Amino acid sequence: MNPPLIAVLNGPNLNLLGTRQPEIYGAATLDDVEQLCAETAEQLGLAIDFRQTNGEGELITWVQECRGRADGIIINPAGYSHTSIALMDALKATDLPIVEVHISNIHRREEFRHLSYVSKAATGVIAGLGIQGYALALQAIAELVIEEGEP
Repeated sequence: MNPPLIAVLNGPNLNLLGTRQPEIYGAATLDDVEQLCAETAEQLGLAIDFRQTNGEGELITWVQECRGRADGIIINPAGYSHTSIALMDALKATDLPIVEVHISNIHRREEFRHLSYVSKAATGVIAGLGIQGYALALQAIAELVIEEGEP
């Protein structure tokens, strides 16, 4: 039997981690995040599909592709958190457990960042714990997937 597949989807500008505003996002790169996710997933008996895009349409397409393919979604929608109703709608249509992750605490930042449309579709939200939030999200989604898989 194949391990549960978790899509780990990342939105715009996360490819600049480590160089973009390190005082907010830290020194870790997106490759570091991917490695952390791969190691954590292996420990939890999960498989991951780790992706990053700067395009809203591409991110929405990836979310739609999760229907019938993935067992859960971890998403750092970045700036699309606060602007994309289309992304929220796509996430709601998956009928999957979803954990939203933010490296920084969006609630301690500019007021426009306090609203996340994605949160309205998410099962849970992790914010402000740096890249460790991804590992915590994988732990949480593993429990959610196991609970859903039980009769």
